[in-house]
Amino acid sequence: MAQLETGVTAPDFVALTDSGATVKLSDYQGTKVILYFYPKDDTAG
Repeated sequence: MAQLETGVTAPDFVALTDSGATVKLSDYQGTKVILYFYPKDDTAG
């Protein structure tokens, strides 16, 4: 998987929230957004 460098524009994507709603990164265009992903969500340890 490609990694983005700090300050590089992230590509638009669609994701589901924990309540099942759809959210797109482009929904937040014009605002500052911090994206944080962690690889071991819902795993032991």
